[in-house]
Amino acid sequence: MKAAAFLYPWDVVGDPEAPGRLARLGVRQVTLAAAYHSTRALTPRHPRHRIVTAAHAAVLYPPGDHWQERELRPYAAGDWARGDAYGEAAQALRDAGLDVHSWVVLAHNSRLGDDHPATSVVNAYGDRYPWAPCIAQPATRAYLADLAAEAAVRPGTGTRGTELESCGWYGLAHLHAHDKIAGVPLGEAGQYLMSLCFCPSCRAGYAALGTDPDELADAVRRALEPLWRGGEEADGWAAVEKLLGADRAAATRAWREETARTLQETVVGAVRAAAPAGFQVLLHADPVAYHCGANAGVDPAHILSVADGVVVPCTGGAHLLEPFAARAGEGAVLAANLTVVSGMGGSPATLAADAARAAELGATELRLYHAGLASDADLALVTKALSPTE
Repeated sequence: MKAAAFLYPWDVVGDPEAPGRLARLGVRQVTLAAAYHSTRALTPRHPRHRIVTAAHAAVLYPPGDHWQERELRPYAAGDWARGDAYGEAAQALRDAGLDVHSWVVLAHNSRLGDDHPATSVVNAYGDRYPWAPCIAQPATRAYLADLAAEAAVRPGTGTRGTELESCGWYGLAHLHAHDKIAGVPLGEAGQYLMSLCFCPSCRAGYAALGTDPDELADAVRRALEPLWRGGEEADGWAAVEKLLGADRAAATRAWREETARTLQETVVGAVRAAAPAGFQVLLHADPVAYHCGANAGVDPAHILSVADGVVVPCTGGAHLLEPFAARAGEGAVLAANLTVVSGMGGSPATLAADAARAAELGATELRLYHAGLASDADLALVTKALSPTE
């Protein structure tokens, strides 16, 4: 089964040994970040540094001149990825015999929210989430589609496909540095209610469905009140309906799912229009359509009719593959994403068994997160698991 590893350009640029080391792992492809959110990353083998701090979301190549007249436009990277870091890394990896696909993060950008507060998701209490651009807003949707087309294709780099992350709703959960929001367990239902957006675009969307947005916001606040007092957290859609009421819950879901579906169609269409024939487009996806986050909630049948396949989180179990496998046609890519960094909850020691189980549930490929962050010991276990003799 084909395996690909995630990588940042700074894992390669300045380290001439990196491409060969990746090739020796046994992977055939590197999924290389072209547009990424802020992060602090370990580089345990780099000859010049051990920690890279990406201070804000940025494109890891020079953004095109066509952005200059746009209010919403991508940010260039700072010292962590000067110049065309993506292009330089892609060339080095291709020279080592590896296919390169781009890795593009879309609706997750704290600096965009800081510089343009009106673009952010606004919860029922009026709090803005600067890390979460509201995907219902026309200007934001246009920005995301154009960013995807530019960052995904990268002409002249030999990029053969892309994997789009956060191509849908982002909400309360952020994995932000120094997060202090876990004191009250919200459960899946509470997370959903705290992720509902009440910006002007979303308020208009609820109203168009016959739901008064002020009454809806008030209902959300009332539904959350028992959780703030320490009530029992609840999971599943039935819990959302119980807290909010079936009709109101259905209205929010209808608005959000239609908004996400049309964004995904638009973004994939923009990438295909900019890409050469045969360019592969995958989405990082969750088969529960009302979920939000890096793995966007999707309807499996719909997204497999739009994209070439999906990348599915499988660390801790591959059950999320099953809804996609049940609807996948011939040639669809179902990539099982497995963390192989022990210190980040991964299990490289069980990679072979985990990959076999994922294959049983429908996986056609593997994605390994993340070759640049893993220790030498973790990478040795990956090499052993991917060896043809295993």
